Amino acid sequence: MRSLNVLSLFVFIFFSSITLVSCSDDEEIVTPPVAKSKVLVTHASPDAPGVDLLVDNVVAGTNLVFPNSTGYLEVNSGTRNIKVNVTGTSTTALEANLNLAQDKNYSVFAVNNVATIEALVLEDNLTSPASGKAHIRFIHLSPDAPAVDITLTNGTVVFGDYIFKEASAFTPLDAGTYNLQVRLAGTSTVVLDLPGIALTAGKIYTVFAKGLVAGSGTQALGAQIIVNK
Repeated sequence: MRSLNVLSLFVFIFFSSITLVSCSDDEEIVTPPVAKSKVLVTHASPDAPGVDLLVDNVVAGTNLVFPNSTGYLEVNSGTRNIKVNVTGTSTTALEANLNLAQDKNYSVFAVNNVATIEALVLEDNLTSPASGKAHIRFIHLSPDAPAVDITLTNGTVVFGDYIFKEASAFTPLDAGTYNLQVRLAGTSTVVLDLPGIALTAGKIYTVFAKGLVAGSGTQALGAQIIVNK
C-alpha cells in the first residue's frame, strides 16, 4: 500500500510539473508589435487628374486633387508598393516601391506634367523646433520654372538657387509672419509674391512652388503650404 501511495504522489508531481511548464511557455509567447512608418502623399502634377492612392493594392485615399496632400498615413514598415491611380479607375499613373524604415516619416510627391509624371520621395525630419522657432522646407515643383531664390522683400535670401525637384532641409526660422518672394536665381526679378506666410512656434512646414509659369487658373504658378507637424 505504501508503494502505491508513493507511486501516486510521483505521478501527481510529474503531471503538475508539466502543467506548470506549459502555462509558463504560454505566458512567454508575446506577439511583437508590427513596425510602422508614416507617409504623406502630395498631388503636385499640375495637369494630372484627381487620383486614388493604393498601398500594396489597398486603397488608402481617394480623389486627391492638385495641389492637395493626404496628411501622414501610418503604414507597415519595409518595402511597400505605392500606386497612384486615376480616380475611380484601375489606370495607374504612377507606381513606386518604397523601402520604409521603422518609425521614419516620408513625403511622396507626384511631380512633373502628367505625360512624364514621377515620384519625388523625401525623408522628413520632424524633430521639434527650438523654443520660439518654426522649421520650414522649400521644394521647387514647378516643371517649367527656372532656378529660383526664395527671399524676404528686402532681398535677403532664405533659400537660394533651387531647381526643379530640388528640396531644402527643414530650416529653423523665428516664429512670425513673413512676406516672401520668389525671384529668378541670382537676380532681383520677382516672379511671385508670397505675402503673409505665418509660421507658428513649434510647427514644421513645407512650402512648395506649384503650377506652371505658362499656366492659368488652378495651374498658374503659385505656392502651397503643408503643415507637417
